Amino acid sequence: MIRVHSYESMGTFDGPGIRLVIFLQGCPFRCLYCANPDTIESKGGTLTASEYILQMAISQKAFYGRKGGVTFSGGEPTLQAEALIPLFKELKANQIHICLDSNGAVWNERVEELLGLTDLVLLDIKEHNPERHRALTGRNNEQTLRTAHWLEEHNRPFWLRYVLVPGYSDFEEDVRALGQEFGTFHNIQRVEILPYHKLGVHKYEAMGWEYKLKDVEENTPQQLERAEKLFKEYFSIMVNVN
Repeated sequence: MIRVHSYESMGTFDGPGIRLVIFLQGCPFRCLYCANPDTIESKGGTLTASEYILQMAISQKAFYGRKGGVTFSGGEPTLQAEALIPLFKELKANQIHICLDSNGAVWNERVEELLGLTDLVLLDIKEHNPERHRALTGRNNEQTLRTAHWLEEHNRPFWLRYVLVPGYSDFEEDVRALGQEFGTFHNIQRVEILPYHKLGVHKYEAMGWEYKLKDVEENTPQQLERAEKLFKEYFSIMVNVN
C-alpha cells in the first residue's frame, strides 16, 4: 500500500509533456517555504493499492503523448521506495514514462533500485551551502549532493531544480559553487529556477502552523533574470525560470 496525498491530471510543470502527478505523503525536510505542508507528516494521506494507481495511469495514457507520463512527487516519494518498486516495474511494462521529484536526501538499497527504474529524476537542490541549507530545510544537504553524483555516475538523466528564496537561497557565491560542482555533468538535461511564492500560506493557517517566511517578498523579475544569467555561466543546457 502507498500513502497518497492527492492527484493532479494533465499536469505540465512536473516533467516533460502532459503528466499524471501523484503527490505522496511524508517528507524528512521541513522547508520553510513548503507549498504542501500537509504532505510532511508520514501518517497522513490515504492508503492506496498500487494496482489502483497503475490503472489510473493506464487509463490516462492516451493524453501523455510522446513525452508525457507519470510523476511521483510529494512529500518525498523515496520514503516509500519499497512500495513503489513493484508499481514502477508495472508502469515500465506498460511503457509509461516515470518521473520522480525528489530532494535526494533518502538513501538505501531500495531507493537505489527505485532510481534505477526511473526514467527522469527531478532533483530539488534547496541550497548548496550546508549551513544555509540546514536553516532553510532543517536538514543537511550531504546526501542530496551525493545523490546528484550517483545519478551522474550511473548515467541516470535528471533535471536540477532550484527554488530562489530571497535572503535564503539567492546568494551569488552559493549559486556559483553549485555551478562549479555540477556544471560539467552530462546527465543533467535541464536546470529549472523555481520562483519563490506564497501559494501555500493558507494551508499553514488552516493547520495552525506559523509561516516563518511571511515577511519575505516574492522574487522580482530582476532577481530571476540575475539568477538565470548566473546559472547560464556554468550550464550549457537549457536553463529556464519555471
